[in-house]
Amino acid sequence: MRVHWTDNAVDHLVHIYEYIAFNSPTYARRMIDRITRRSEQIAEHAYAGRKVPEYDAQNIREVIEKPYRIIYRIKPEQIDVIAVIHGARLMPGEL
Repeated sequence: MRVHWTDNAVDHLVHIYEYIAFNSPTYARRMIDRITRRSEQIAEHAYAGRKVPEYDAQNIREVIEKPYRIIYRIKPEQIDVIAVIHGARLMPGEL
């Protein structure tokens, strides 16, 4: 299935990169690569991710790429990555 990164998720990636790159551009690139490579797993096994505990919806799932949570919504025609949240942060009320 096709994986689409929403503008919101891309913004999260940019902020993650900028934050880490302040101290280590090399590690920042590696972290972004690790996060974006998880979309291959999502594409192959969408329901392998766990349900997001904060939302009671079967089609909203997450995979972990420590320390980040990659939140995605499964649709009939594609999978939308909707957020990349640090595991220590609270989830927003709405995605």
